[in-house]
Formats: sequence, structure tokens, C-alpha cells
Amino acid sequence: MATLAEIAPDFVTMAHKIVWCAVATVDAQQRPWTRVLHPIWEYDGAELSGYIATGPTPIKTAHLAHSAYLSCNYWTPEHDTCSAECHAQWLTGAEEKQTVWDKLANAPEPVGYNPSMIDGWDDAQSPTFAALKLTPWRVRVMPAAAMLTGEGTQIWQA
Repeated sequence: MATLAEIAPDFVTMAHKIVWCAVATVDAQQRPWTRVLHPIWEYDGAELSGYIATGPTPIKTAHLAHSAYLSCNYWTPEHDTCSAECHAQWLTGAEEKQTVWDKLANAPEPVGYNPSMIDGWDDAQSPTFAALKLTPWRVRVMPAAAMLTGEGTQIWQA
């Protein structure tokens, strides 16, 4: 089992290279739902955190009210994969939402983008703009070569 310090840089590098991931939540009937989202990740040497700018849709809101956990899975056509199993928290304060907006607006491409390009997101206080903070409790990084050799997969769990 890897330490967070060992796995986090590799996870962030792979996730930011892939950019888009499948995010799964669970509804009140325990059925999984997936959607494609665009998290940005930060590792500060002690904690790994992800942030997603997203719409606070009734489905997403209900799912996270039922279970505040989600799964992020990244994949490349070459079969590099990484995943993060996370606790998700809506960031509702004006300052928190602005911080996530700025993280995305100021990050280098391809993970960075101007959030105002999304229809209805004029600024961080737009009613259709919401921010999620992700706190992983399990992270896995598996380069494609690990599928063949069984070596190179890294897993961390809190």
C-alpha cells in the first residue's frame, strides 16, 4: 500500500493529463448513476483535494444528500487508469465558490478553463454555478503496463 505522499503526485499528473472522468453517485434506491465531469486536483504535501465546478441539478443534489460519497474514474485509450473514492461536500459560500472558479480559471490547460464559457455561468455567484470539494479516502493509480505485468499499481487508503 502506498502512502499519500507517494501516490498523490502520480494521481494528479495522470488525472490532469486525462482531464475528464466518469463520476458515479448513488440514488436513494441504491442505484448507481454516472456522469462525465472535470475535476481539478491539488496536493499540498499533506492533503489531496479535488474541486468540481458543476450545476446543482436536482438529481446530483438528491444523490449527494442521500450519500455524500462519489467515485471518480479516469481512463485513457492506452489503458492508463486512476480513480479516487471521495467524500463530496457542496461549497456554498460566496468566497468558496469564487475560490473554485479562480482555481479553474487560473490553472494551465487542459485542466484549466474559463468557467464563464458554460451557458449561464456569468460569474461564481451565478445561480446555476456550484462547487464541490472532494476529499479522497482511497486513491488508485494503474499505468497500462501494470495490466500486463501486475507491477506498478499504487493504492492508498485513509
